[in-house]
Amino acid sequence: MKRSARYQFLYALIGSAAVSLVFFAVGALRNHSFEFSYLVWNLGLAWLPLAFALRLTAVLQRKLWSSWEGLAYSVLWLLFLPNSFYMISDFIHLQDVMRVDLLYDVVMFTSFIYSGVVVGFSSLYLMHLQLQRRLSGRVAAGVMALTLVSASFAIYVGRDLRWNSWDVLTNPGGLLFDLSDRLLHPSAYPTMLVTVLSFSALLGSMYAIVWRASLLVRGRA
Repeated sequence: MKRSARYQFLYALIGSAAVSLVFFAVGALRNHSFEFSYLVWNLGLAWLPLAFALRLTAVLQRKLWSSWEGLAYSVLWLLFLPNSFYMISDFIHLQDVMRVDLLYDVVMFTSFIYSGVVVGFSSLYLMHLQLQRRLSGRVAAGVMALTLVSASFAIYVGRDLRWNSWDVLTNPGGLLFDLSDRLLHPSAYPTMLVTVLSFSALLGSMYAIVWRASLLVRGRA
């Protein structure tokens, strides 16, 4: 992808986020309330994986992936990637409060979630490209699939158990203790299985379209 095209795509992502912020501002004025302000915070977190992926891409131009910088940005990307897709679960909050216009709130939520998911897939795409340069196409695709399954599990951990990405670094013992029984006896937690499988299927099918569309644009389909 040419540098100018990359910048244009980045500007489009920024424009999408800006539209979401305008939706939120108008909604806050109409309802005289800053409820749903967490959408702004969540969208900010959704941008972190793209920032880490872009930084990693720059690092890999001059260093090996096994360098400390390459590994550090890879770990940070993996830890924060679920935040981009976690926003899909924010739809459940539409029923929390009575507002002036439910349909408007649906549009606002969709705007935030769409923006966050596109940013997440953009970072995934960058990582996929880097893997394809070093591994076979099937292995790279398999790594991406495993990444989306792990992100789906992280969504469950965040939504149902209320852990955050940074808890992996600040409180790994408490997180592992909370997850130990679920990892050892997954069949005893049907909600976990449904959440992980459904998000894995959704994200996997969505990213498959993104990847195939990119191949079509590049004339490789």
